[in-house]
Amino acid sequence: MKRVLCYGDSNTWGWATEPRPDNRYGPTERWTGVLAAELGLSWTVIEEGLNGRTTVHADAVEGRWLDGSTYLMPCLKSHRPLDAVVIMLGSNDLKARFNVGAGEIADSAGRLIDLVDISECGPGETAPEVLLVCPPPILQHSGQFPEYAEMLHGGFEKSLKFAAEYRRVANEYNATYLDAGSVIVSSGYDGLHLDVSEHRKLGHAVASSLRALLA
Repeated sequence: MKRVLCYGDSNTWGWATEPRPDNRYGPTERWTGVLAAELGLSWTVIEEGLNGRTTVHADAVEGRWLDGSTYLMPCLKSHRPLDAVVIMLGSNDLKARFNVGAGEIADSAGRLIDLVDISECGPGETAPEVLLVCPPPILQHSGQFPEYAEMLHGGFEKSLKFAAEYRRVANEYNATYLDAGSVIVSSGYDGLHLDVSEHRKLGHAVASSLRALLA
């Protein structure tokens, strides 16, 4: 049985853009659930999504524990052995308070790949394969949440540069790359999260990438 860890933020956790209990999509609606159904019973898909998680930034406003680099290694160790790790982070790094550019955000995602590479959490204490998923661009408007416009000031322009920068980093670390923006779009509801239809598309796209990666 192949084991895959999906490490991400609220779009992996399943933050809903329409009414749901606890503002969360159900297990079969989230892209990780779609992924699990698509891959079948010979795969184990482990969800590890956290609202507000960044690549490497301790968030002094929302919580210093949102630094994705501090929890990744314990997470890898607790779920070993892992055949692959899917990393989709960077949208929260667009928050104006972090003051970093698209290239720096992509480089920070590279630091997470490096942690996976040295983790010895793959079969036989090897390194798991990495699928780096570039988040889709956020939307310039903020829907019904104008506070997002201030929090993510300048983020739209940066997010448009993600695809090229994340591809560069994936090449540098010899990781498999998936540009989510070529498959899905952010929701007009808040400009940041994903509608159910996009979760479905993303789950299928990740499944195709993983099948090719671990063939």
